[in-house]
Amino acid sequence: MNPETAPAAEEKRLKYSVPALEKGLDILEYLSEQAVPMTQAQLARALRRQPGELFRMLACLEGRGYLHRDPAAGGYSLTLRLFELSRTHSPHEALLRAARPLMRALADDIRESCHLSVLHRGELVVLAQEESPEPFRLSIEVGSRHSPMRTTSGRVLLAALDREQRAEILGRQREWKAMAAADKSAFDARLEAIRAAGLDQSLGERFAGSADIGVLVGRPSTSITAALTVARLVEAGGEDGLDRVRGALLHCAATISHDAGIGAVAVG
Repeated sequence: MNPETAPAAEEKRLKYSVPALEKGLDILEYLSEQAVPMTQAQLARALRRQPGELFRMLACLEGRGYLHRDPAAGGYSLTLRLFELSRTHSPHEALLRAARPLMRALADDIRESCHLSVLHRGELVVLAQEESPEPFRLSIEVGSRHSPMRTTSGRVLLAALDREQRAEILGRQREWKAMAAADKSAFDARLEAIRAAGLDQSLGERFAGSADIGVLVGRPSTSITAALTVARLVEAGGEDGLDRVRGALLHCAATISHDAGIGAVAVG
């Protein structure tokens, strides 16, 4: 959301507030942030409501299959119902269907792990991974969230945005706010170079001996884009095999883009 429109959106939300619906959404959103079940009393304290206010809402959500209540401890936790709903209409489902077999073939070919990521609410989210068949390999958790500024995948996706979208996402990042004007200018120039090339790579950014190479899946400034990234181990200071990995990665990304119907990748 554009910062200038935030006050207007908040005013509209308050004007058309639906207390019962907001109470239910508060429960779902809070439980989604917790790693353990929460009792009615614990939820009431966390949401600053009376326990009686939540009783009927919790019963309704449990009855509709969104919550599960532990009969022994009385704690409520989310079921997979929301996940199932999100998958039914996920804009990334076609992308994943196209990507998975191609990513598996890529991992087998180059003997390295690869993962597919997207931007969601200002964060980098890993959608899928195929691991290297080698016994020693790098791995990343599917569903994990990362900084878009400090990851190869994130920079590839930031570079693919138009300037207004990019400014909106960067404006939410603490590290961006803390950067000096000269550093912001240098980072923006780096993103423009990545946009022109369609790829980014880093050596030792996550830890010594790691190398990440990421390329764009899709076309810049379109509604659906992703980053396909290979994470590999390299000798200290070495780039052996990166050219072969880079070529295979670009070919795989272009094929995924074509098969998913989101266009070819432009590379320099």
